Amino acid sequence: MRKSTNLGRPFAWLWAAYAVSAYGTGLGFGAFTVVAVDVLHAGPAQVSALSAAGLAIGALLAVPLGPWMEWRAKRPVMIAMDLVRFAALASVPLAHWLGVLSFAQLLVVAVIAGAAKIAFMAAAGAYLKTLVPADRLLVATSRFESTTWSATVVGPPLGGAAIGVLGPVVTVLADAVSYLLSALGLAAIRHREPPPRGTTATRRWRDLAEGWRLILAHPTLRRLFANTIAVNALIMAGEPIVSVLMLAHLGFPAWQYGLAFAVPCLGGLIGSRLARRIAARLGEHRVLRVFGTLRVVWPLGLAAVQPGPAGLVIVMGTQFGLIVCLSVYNSVLAAHRLNHVETGRHARVLTAWSISSSAAIAVVTVLWGLLAQAVGPRAALALAGVVLLATPVLLPGRLTKGRYLPA
Repeated sequence: MRKSTNLGRPFAWLWAAYAVSAYGTGLGFGAFTVVAVDVLHAGPAQVSALSAAGLAIGALLAVPLGPWMEWRAKRPVMIAMDLVRFAALASVPLAHWLGVLSFAQLLVVAVIAGAAKIAFMAAAGAYLKTLVPADRLLVATSRFESTTWSATVVGPPLGGAAIGVLGPVVTVLADAVSYLLSALGLAAIRHREPPPRGTTATRRWRDLAEGWRLILAHPTLRRLFANTIAVNALIMAGEPIVSVLMLAHLGFPAWQYGLAFAVPCLGGLIGSRLARRIAARLGEHRVLRVFGTLRVVWPLGLAAVQPGPAGLVIVMGTQFGLIVCLSVYNSVLAAHRLNHVETGRHARVLTAWSISSSAAIAVVTVLWGLLAQAVGPRAALALAGVVLLATPVLLPGRLTKGRYLPA
């Protein structure tokens, strides 16, 4: 058993680099918005634009990065994206201390960080496949998933305290430094990466849409892709609406709101740790079907939130159930996707997947915000919950045999 979970020192460095940046992101959670509101006195429309721009424009800029990365070693790309994010975020406190910080700069930083994140995650997924044997990929993806959720549990409460004591600008700097530390951790990896396949510049530009073509050509990944994009967009679209409902309509204090969403993230640790055992017992197909369905039954409960302790329990219970199911599903999905994409095509597929997810979240968030403005937050949350209940029809009825996508 010990041998099956030992993934080696190169993976340990990769995992450590990911962890430090994840905890830095958790620590800086909300700091960017606080800078916009408290330092630059931005209004609700500007704050919404800041969030949407980072997702939508960042995704657009990331389109050419998939084919560009495919023909390069992945570790240098990851280091470069960490350094780009460090420089972008570090420019915020520098500009503030020089007295020249503007909302336009925050928009540019959000876009750069969004594009760099997509490129980093795509390169990391492709690089992981070179470090870990196929039969241990679920162990590796489960560890990344557990790290994400543990950072979400610990980071925001500490970040909130840091914002209160040190101010949001210093907290943004701490987030920036985490990317620098991540780059140093990646630089410490001593592992010879297989050389990428060579190609011509003309071929690279024709490959801009290759990632989507490969996904849509594969019967299993096509349905998993459609399901995941739809579910993630609808879940994320509900987050700002829940914020308005709890803080503005129901009068929850800010600390209770933070607690309601931080504590349930413990479910992510539980689900990601159990994912490998559940998959071994049920099989990948059944896990994706069962937990892909279970994860969409919870958000409808958010429409029933009431003021006081009972409402807090409803939010925490709903979020806990959702996150447990999400963490199991995401761990198995990540391993399955890596095992069913040919090694030389990982970056393009993962970039296309991330771009589509970011763009869908941006668009649906804006649409649901307008809907909530028109019909109220409860009705908007209820409608999102009802639509989510229909998404399991997009899950594959069976998993296609074979490891590689068609050419």
